[in-house]
Amino acid sequence: MASMSAATNRRLGNTVYKERKRTSSYYTDGSTVRKMQNLPQQRKRELPQRQQVSKPRKVSKEALRNREKATSMSRGFVLFLAVISAGILFSCVNYLQLKAQITTKANQVAALESDLSELKEDNDAYYSQVAASTDLDKIKKTAIERLGMKYPSDEQIMTYETKRGSYVRQYQDVPEAK
Repeated sequence: MASMSAATNRRLGNTVYKERKRTSSYYTDGSTVRKMQNLPQQRKRELPQRQQVSKPRKVSKEALRNREKATSMSRGFVLFLAVISAGILFSCVNYLQLKAQITTKANQVAALESDLSELKEDNDAYYSQVAASTDLDKIKKTAIERLGMKYPSDEQIMTYETKRGSYVRQYQDVPEAK
C-alpha cells in the first residue's frame, strides 16, 4: 500500500488512511500538511515482584485503645450532635409553617382585593346610573314652582374664611351681619 500514488490514496478514503497509518508514511512530500514525527517508543517499567506477605505485626494494647478512642464518639459529643440536629429540625419545621401561613395570607389578600375591585365596579355602575337618571333642570323647576324657592339676594349671602383642607359643620344658625 505504501507504494501507491497520492491520487490513488485520495480515492480510496479511510481504508487507505488506516493502512498507511500503520506504515507511518501516509503523507506525500509537497503537501501542505507537515509530516508526522514518530514518537519514541515508551518502555514499560516492570514492577518488582512483591515479597510474600508476612504475618501482621502484633499491636500493643495501648495502641488498640488509642485506635478505639479515635474511632468512637463520646457521649457528650453525641448529645451535642443530637441537640444541634433537633434545633435544625425545629427551625426547618417552623420555617415551613411560616411559609405556609404567608402563602395562605397572600391568597386571602388576593381574594379580598378581587372582591374589592368587583364592589368598586358595581358602585361606579350604580353611581353612573343615578347620575344619568337625575335631571337637574327638572329639580330646579320643581323647587321654584312647587316649593316656592327663590335664588338668594346679595344681602342674604355671607362669606367666611376657612383653613385649607378643613370643612365646616353648622351646629347653629348663622348670625346676621351688622
